[in-house]
Amino acid sequence: MVIIKVINVEETEVAPNPHGVDARKIYDAESAQVVHITLKPGERLKKHVTPVNVAFYVYVLEGKGIIEIGDERKEVGRDTLIESPAGIPHCWYNESDDVLRVLVIKAPRPSKPTRIL
Repeated sequence: MVIIKVINVEETEVAPNPHGVDARKIYDAESAQVVHITLKPGERLKKHVTPVNVAFYVYVLEGKGIIEIGDERKEVGRDTLIESPAGIPHCWYNESDDVLRVLVIKAPRPSKPTRIL
């Protein structure tokens, strides 16, 4: 019986998404969903609303990313956790010259789709 399940992000397929960015579901269970997003310089997500609370963990190779939640916009760097409440529009921007990687944790896994604004 295998207990340890190892998932390599680079070996996980890019999931189709309305943002047109590199997004990979690396964990998808009824209790939670984890998505690894890579934004190249100049890329961004479309502003959207998720039906569940979301936590973002930011890993920046260089530079910084910009998170927008509701009417607030903040520049954040590596090793940062940002909470985003359910039902509030949010968006990520990479206005730097470097790659931005964000780990998105949704709990519980959404039963309704994300709503693009």
